Amino acid sequence: MLLTLHLALAWGIETWWARGLMLAHFGFFLMWQPVWRADREISASSALLIIGAGSVLGFVASWWLAALWVGVLVGLVGGRAFSTEIARQHAASLIALLYLLGILLGWVVPHLFADYREVEALVWLMRYGWMALPLALLIIPQQRSTQAAHAVDFIYSVMLFLMVLVLVLGSFALKLVTKGDYLIALAQTLLGLALMLLLLAWLWKPRAGFAGFGQLLSRYFLSVGLPFEQWIQNLAHLANAEREPEVFLQRAMQEIQGLPWVAGGVWRNLDNTGEFGLKTQHKIDIEVHRLHLSLYTRGRVSPSLVVHVRLLTGLLDFFYEAKLREKLQRQNAYVQAIHETGARLTHDVKNLLQSLTALCSAAEHTEAGQAEALQMLIQRQLPLITRRLDFTLKKLKAPHMVGREEIAAGEWWQNLHTRYASHGVQFELDGALDGCSIPAELFDSVADNLLQNAIKKRGMEAGVVIRAHFVPAHGGALQVLDSGSPMPMEVAAKLFDAPVASQTGLGIGLYQSARQAEQLGYRLRVAQNESGHVGFELSLVPAAA
Repeated sequence: MLLTLHLALAWGIETWWARGLMLAHFGFFLMWQPVWRADREISASSALLIIGAGSVLGFVASWWLAALWVGVLVGLVGGRAFSTEIARQHAASLIALLYLLGILLGWVVPHLFADYREVEALVWLMRYGWMALPLALLIIPQQRSTQAAHAVDFIYSVMLFLMVLVLVLGSFALKLVTKGDYLIALAQTLLGLALMLLLLAWLWKPRAGFAGFGQLLSRYFLSVGLPFEQWIQNLAHLANAEREPEVFLQRAMQEIQGLPWVAGGVWRNLDNTGEFGLKTQHKIDIEVHRLHLSLYTRGRVSPSLVVHVRLLTGLLDFFYEAKLREKLQRQNAYVQAIHETGARLTHDVKNLLQSLTALCSAAEHTEAGQAEALQMLIQRQLPLITRRLDFTLKKLKAPHMVGREEIAAGEWWQNLHTRYASHGVQFELDGALDGCSIPAELFDSVADNLLQNAIKKRGMEAGVVIRAHFVPAHGGALQVLDSGSPMPMEVAAKLFDAPVASQTGLGIGLYQSARQAEQLGYRLRVAQNESGHVGFELSLVPAAA
């Protein structure tokens, strides 16, 4: 493309063969151009534009037209040079940019003046020496890019084109006004352009209360046709008003349909699809994670608005993902509540079953002379079992209910002694029982869990001594100690924070007991965890000072 351009310009554009080379150059430009993708169907208006531009370049011999065309090439090549990350392609684009600037300022612009006279050294340099730059592109190995074929920075291209236009017209105007040398006019224009860029760079950042051109430009780009703050406010309002993700997404699409430049759209996620409005020939495809959105606009939109819409669609997807996670958390919380309630009731039923089993065992092994003692035992235990069964049924109807019914400490201690005396548990009382009361359901649940776990340990480790130590005063304090092996440190660290894997149960008994104790103002903790000294303690949490 650059070689045919050079041959068409270096020997004059008035000849017929120069026009043919210019037409060939335009054909190579269409093969190289970074604006249209190769798989994109060109509309009739675009085809007419291409045919018209090719006809003008091929049949109109004008140095002004050549200067304008080279300026357009500078913008396209420069925009691609600053947008690519491939080193070899970047170097090739810089060489092409240097060639275009040189041929424009050193050859095309001087031909615009009526008093132009050829200088032999300059003519030789432009015709033969400057052609070395396009030839150098042939020896630079290129690698295939994975970027889009139309990867051109639109802003860079426009800025470069405008700068070249200012440079050419400024040099031309200065030479005509001063009637001096072209090189001096070019140097003066370059100096003025450099000073202007320095001033712009100084004003770009905020200074002395001035917001700065950079902030003003960013504010403009973030509010082209769609106010950023309004969209965020609408999304936040919808997120607070709607709990279901799909309803939220449908209402958000209705908000998009209300934008003045949107004619319609089609959206699709993993589960549902939907559409709204009308379909036009102008389409924007946006795909963010789970959401794919195709917007049909009433007219052609600018690249800055496309970037803006992609950003706001990403925010919509962020809110939609948050709704999906919120729904999943609600489902998990519901399933977890069912699991914890079932596990807790299972432990309660198991404890009641063990109490009934102890009564049945006592009835089977009672001799004739012990009938009166058995009758007293049954009279004491059956009302207690009935009461605990009633609590269990109430918890089945209301899983989050926490029982606070108080029982006399003496009565509870006697019932516990009766249930576990046959299991070889040593009971220790520290203090008077008179006038003390404790939460019946809490102490029953904790005592049963701790004692049964200790009894199971004794079944696996011979010679384990189990002790139950009770202090009635100050809300009651219960300790269950055994002389077995200690728990692993990682198990003891999370014993009351989460369910622990268990081979003999659901591993949730102590976890539920700890939560129940916390709700009633008590604390269940590991008091000791050493070889021969393993103990748990349930006590009232002291009030903060």
